[in-house]
Amino acid sequence: MRKVLLVGWHPDVVDFEKWPELTSEKLNQGFETERSRLNDLGIDARWQLIRDAETGAREMTDELGNETYDVVLIGAGVRKDDDHFLTFGTLVNVIHEHAPRARIAFNTNPSDAADAIQRWIS
Repeated sequence: MRKVLLVGWHPDVVDFEKWPELTSEKLNQGFETERSRLNDLGIDARWQLIRDAETGAREMTDELGNETYDVVLIGAGVRKDDDHFLTFGTLVNVIHEHAPRARIAFNTNPSDAADAIQRWIS
């Protein structure tokens, strides 16, 4: 079974003023829907929700040291928000160092993570 790690912001730290189409409930629902979609496709998917750059990088380092993932997805909320540019770079480098064989994927919103993963899983 293929394994994927999906990384995004924990809803408790999201500035929803920047993302007016989202709420905490919609974000959580999107996370669960995409995890379920991937599981239904026979892909073992796990979300890692981060709260800040430092602890997120540390938690990802630990996770990637404990499990082997075929794909790691960094969510759009991390990638598309200029305020999190350094966080995004840090997470890419954590993946590069601790999961060098994993493909890296990016979604555009919480509801297309499965599509983003499927582009890179063989």
